[in-house]
Amino acid sequence: MNVRAAAAKVIYQVVDQGQSLSNVLPAAQQDVRERDQALLQEICYGVLRWLPRLESITNQLMDKPLKGKQRVFHHLILVGLYQLGHMRIPAHAAVAETVDATKNLKKPQLRGLINAILRNYQRQQATLDEQSISHDAGRYGHPSWLLKLLKNSYPEQLEAIVEANNTKAPMWLRVNRQHHTRDAYRTLLDNEGIATELHPQAGDALRLLKPCDVTQLPGFADGWVSVQDAAAQLAVEYLQPQSGELILDCCAAPGGKTAHIMERQADTQVVAIDCDEHRLSRVHENLERLNLTAQVLCADARYPSDWWQGEKFDRILLDAPCSATGVIRRHPDIKWLRRADDIAALAELQAEIFDAMWLQLKSGGTLVYATCSITPQENSEQVKAFLSRTADATLVDSDPANPGRQILPGEEQMDGFYYAVLKKQ
Repeated sequence: MNVRAAAAKVIYQVVDQGQSLSNVLPAAQQDVRERDQALLQEICYGVLRWLPRLESITNQLMDKPLKGKQRVFHHLILVGLYQLGHMRIPAHAAVAETVDATKNLKKPQLRGLINAILRNYQRQQATLDEQSISHDAGRYGHPSWLLKLLKNSYPEQLEAIVEANNTKAPMWLRVNRQHHTRDAYRTLLDNEGIATELHPQAGDALRLLKPCDVTQLPGFADGWVSVQDAAAQLAVEYLQPQSGELILDCCAAPGGKTAHIMERQADTQVVAIDCDEHRLSRVHENLERLNLTAQVLCADARYPSDWWQGEKFDRILLDAPCSATGVIRRHPDIKWLRRADDIAALAELQAEIFDAMWLQLKSGGTLVYATCSITPQENSEQVKAFLSRTADATLVDSDPANPGRQILPGEEQMDGFYYAVLKKQ
């Protein structure tokens, strides 16, 4: 398939149909040539990063919007505009290939319309670009509700958060201690000409100064290393698994933290649960590549009596369902799939799981509450509310007035993440 046609279909599925980019993009990549897969990803990510700007320009160039069965061609126009305004593809090639996509999309009669719009943009680009950033959504590339939340919660860091969200995420590796120390694996990378940087707290993390395909990483297929952001790797630093312990990884898919626990402490007994059967397949795949064994259950964390009759857990990692507002740079579709009222609903679900999991923790046990969100409602306020209603919970190494650690996107090159450590009396 023409890569621009594939991109238009992906954007249509995400923006108009509310599907996840993580689900539709891999399927679309199978329909294009292997050499075009990275280009398809770049276009889809870029359009979703700068959607309000591109929509604004499109609205200026069209007399009336495309509707119904022609909606995919609206998104094809966005694909063309993104190439012309943000990529290094020669303009003539971007226009020609985008116009040619109308054949793949079975409406060649729209060639003239697509061509005219893209040519008009070229002629008026400076003016249209300036108009597209005259409102906050266009300037920042974020929906109004999210900008309002960020302004209220992080007025001083707003610009930095938005900038981080709109940049490409770095590539972090997690070195498997069962095979190599971080320093030893770093030497292997050095020998391959792959330059890296350490993280001051994540003890197994290496950041590639230039991302590469995983097939270029020594021993990837043999489980020597995995791809995982440094912020997510901090989970094991806060959990501190010990030899022989029974540990629950709650809401575990796709399984990176489950694996990291066992890489760090090989003789732990780990139970990994998630309520999404499809996403659990990723857990099994990761464990198989890493040659690790955990008890993996499809289960609803709110109702542990339905799936667990064993002894209580020494440690629980509660990586709660959340808005994922800390990982927008990796998943730009989050900006357009989330709604303002999702936050309250998620906070209510988190509280239910929090209470249920606390009852599954042994006295003297540790629970690490984590999200990849940056909204206070899901994080510090959630933990404060839990502490106020839970007499036998003690916050560890943190101020109860502002509990836990909020990592903002881009901080130390990490994704946005939140951690709070609690001890059961």
